[in-house]
Amino acid sequence: MSEWVTSIAGTPEGARIASMLALSAAFLHALFGALQKGRHDPWLSRAAIDLSYGLMALPIALFVVPWPTPDLWLALLGAMAIHIAYKVAQAQTYQRGAYTVVYPVVRGSAPLFAVIAAGLVFHEHFNLVQWLGVLLLTGSIFGLAGYNLRRLVLGRETLLPALGYAVLTGALVALYTTYDAWGIRLAADPFTFLAWFFVLDSLFMPLWNLRRLIALPRAEVMPLARRGVLGALVAFASFGSIMLATRIDDVGRAAVLRETSTVFAALVGWLILGEKVGPVRAILMALIAAGAVIVEFAA
Repeated sequence: MSEWVTSIAGTPEGARIASMLALSAAFLHALFGALQKGRHDPWLSRAAIDLSYGLMALPIALFVVPWPTPDLWLALLGAMAIHIAYKVAQAQTYQRGAYTVVYPVVRGSAPLFAVIAAGLVFHEHFNLVQWLGVLLLTGSIFGLAGYNLRRLVLGRETLLPALGYAVLTGALVALYTTYDAWGIRLAADPFTFLAWFFVLDSLFMPLWNLRRLIALPRAEVMPLARRGVLGALVAFASFGSIMLATRIDDVGRAAVLRETSTVFAALVGWLILGEKVGPVRAILMALIAAGAVIVEFAA
């Protein structure tokens, strides 16, 4: 599997597979965000998810994939630090703002930062038409956030700091996407990076919330544990998909396609959270998808 992933990097077949992986990551990331925002406090939800995927990844890291090289260990520690900052900002965002408002702001700011970062780090450059696609996608995502904001009734008093944290979270998404793409390319076996990333990334949130987890009422333990296991499986598929996409194709294109997660988030809000879509949101979702299509096919 690892040899096949390496062999298709930079090929037309790799580009097609990377696009499918990025779109899969978009859907799964929207589902992941809804899981973290759902019934439980977002800090506890994230702690349960992280603990679950760390325990699942540990035997794979120890016994299945090759051991990391010294350079890769340093890259993994750097990724761990960036993801800690991202998780804190994300939890602060979800704690203060309505999911349908703050999630589009996070995802709308991320592709702009990611495309710029990919140009600086990997010397990937979009043409004019692709940039128009990025602006259409990003502008439509922000339009979706603005439309949801106008309809918001509860939680408006905490909205300003929530939006600030949302933009910060978007910048950190772009940072970790670019950094992790560099890290997975540094690894001879991409699954070594992924397995050890999940192990190291699982440490912070459970330790940070240890007292609250211990004090959790017994009736809440199993529901939170189930959410943690489900979230872990979604995280494996979501993060693994986008990281493999950046391993075999351009980082910027993968990052933009992943931000169609905003469309999937609206669908999740409609189907799972019982929120209405309506014609305006449907049009904005179509424009987001159109922006992603332009970026994909104008290369």
